Amino acid sequence: MSTDLGANAAPVISWIQDGQEHSARWRSINGSPAPKNVVLVDDSLTADDAYRLAAQGKAMLWGGDYHNARQLLSAMARRTPAGKKRDGENVADAFYRYRQARSQRARILGLLLVPLEAGPGVALRRAPDISEAWLAAAGDVQEPEVAPLQDVLGAIGAWEWRKNGLFVDALDAKIYPHYGTFAPIRSEYLDLVAQAPLPSAALAFDIGTGTGVLAAILAQRGVQRVVATDSEPRAIACARENVAALGLGQNVEPVLTDMFPDGRAPLIVCNPPWLPGTPHTLLDNAIYDPKSRMLKAFLAGLPRHLEPGGEGWLIISDLAEHLGLRSREELLDWIGAAGLVVLQKWDTAAKHPRSMDRSDPFFDARSREVTSLWALGLGG
Repeated sequence: MSTDLGANAAPVISWIQDGQEHSARWRSINGSPAPKNVVLVDDSLTADDAYRLAAQGKAMLWGGDYHNARQLLSAMARRTPAGKKRDGENVADAFYRYRQARSQRARILGLLLVPLEAGPGVALRRAPDISEAWLAAAGDVQEPEVAPLQDVLGAIGAWEWRKNGLFVDALDAKIYPHYGTFAPIRSEYLDLVAQAPLPSAALAFDIGTGTGVLAAILAQRGVQRVVATDSEPRAIACARENVAALGLGQNVEPVLTDMFPDGRAPLIVCNPPWLPGTPHTLLDNAIYDPKSRMLKAFLAGLPRHLEPGGEGWLIISDLAEHLGLRSREELLDWIGAAGLVVLQKWDTAAKHPRSMDRSDPFFDARSREVTSLWALGLGG
């Protein structure tokens, strides 16, 4: 029924079962706060009642069958508002409402909880073996814990990506994303990096490396040393594993740091999140850049780290422009304010499925999306 947040202690949630209070540690991979009001539910709970409880802010700890819990979660998802664009509505306002609806949807679905046990495993009937998936995403479970079912399903899905890998044409090999790192499922921006003329093959910095895919492409193209940075330990571990599997461990050095490493390079590459906005999950961090902070930090810091005559490659889509979230003039102003000039720009049309899906509420914007590699140099 309550949440204990003792000093420096992991959050603990409690609930009433058979007239007695029970408690367990709270675990959320995405950093969701521990719910304050928890009720015990089972297979008799209907989807309408589950949605009503969640809308009231009540978390539901599932005590029934695992597969029934999954079905209930799907039924709850179908009851959440879609946030579709209204006729005549400004596209930026419509997208803001859409994001708000998605946030509300994630909050509601995150209130269906499951018990975890050492192993780690889900302590429910017919639950699958999640030990490898949960260890890779969240770490060990040594005492009873409770987590959102959404987090469990996300860990399972991410583990499948990691086991099976994703074939990247530009590498002619597979990349294996870890939980919380963005899978490079869109080939157009990878092809731009694989094809643009290199200003130098001596050294490159890859800022915000993620899976390490761009660093690997540069190394395969003959760049002798690539310093690949990221502020997330998950990403550094993922990049290190991928470049080693590709036989590029001697050429690519993953470094845990915020933005730029020390020194200068003749080539600095950055693929920041393409949309201004607030991320709500770990994967959102690869899509949404709050107030364009990473984009602005890359442009502002580039002159201090770029060698004279070198190039900074900014890989970014213009979807934000079509959604009314950022104008081309703003981007050009930030480039100029940093003392940079545009040397060259290569464009490619979007090829992903959503750009061709007419049922998408933002099809008009997505169908006109262009991804670009901006080659930037020092002004003057």
